[in-house]
Amino acid sequence: MSRKSRKTGRTPEREPTRDAAEYYRLKTQAVEDLVTANEENSPEVSREELRKYTSRGKLRLADWVKLLLIKWWFAAAVCFFFLWGLGTTVPNLLDLMVITAVALGFVTDLLTNNALRFFAKQKGANDRWMMFPRKGFVSLPLNVLHGCVVMFLVYTAYNALNGAWIALNGLEAEAVPLGVEPIGFGLLCLGADLALIGMKHLFLQIVADAKKRV
Repeated sequence: MSRKSRKTGRTPEREPTRDAAEYYRLKTQAVEDLVTANEENSPEVSREELRKYTSRGKLRLADWVKLLLIKWWFAAAVCFFFLWGLGTTVPNLLDLMVITAVALGFVTDLLTNNALRFFAKQKGANDRWMMFPRKGFVSLPLNVLHGCVVMFLVYTAYNALNGAWIALNGLEAEAVPLGVEPIGFGLLCLGADLALIGMKHLFLQIVADAKKRV
């Protein structure tokens, strides 16, 4: 006996049976439309519709901010591992500064610049953020020399800031109100590095303009 519906009392109609091949039949037209889709034949989608498929509530940083954070972080790490780590082992201040400057050059050449190259959307897009963008055997000694100049500028900046603070507040000459720590050291290194890179770009621009005039 066929089962009847409790509500209508009628025997429900059976759905037409489908062939097994019907379930696995490829929609060739849909696949073709997907493969050949481009900006010309695709329908316009509103921004409200696109926002449904984008992540919300996440902090988005500009590319240049990320690059500056990378340069600052590596410089701060050099301060942590060398200035702080070797502070008790190397009592002489000049020796400690030379070791830190060399380490800063090695880290810039082997880690910082490679990180900037890795995050570049196109090859060479982040070269303008490097003092010596060309990768090779010559770049290492040049970056070590650059690290020594940056270290000298950072040392001068610390002395100038501490001297100004002592003069303004009438403290003793031996006082050190601004000590060396990774965050401040990284910021000063970042500022000195960007200043030197800006001077390099300015010099190259002046040379290029002079060649055009000639």
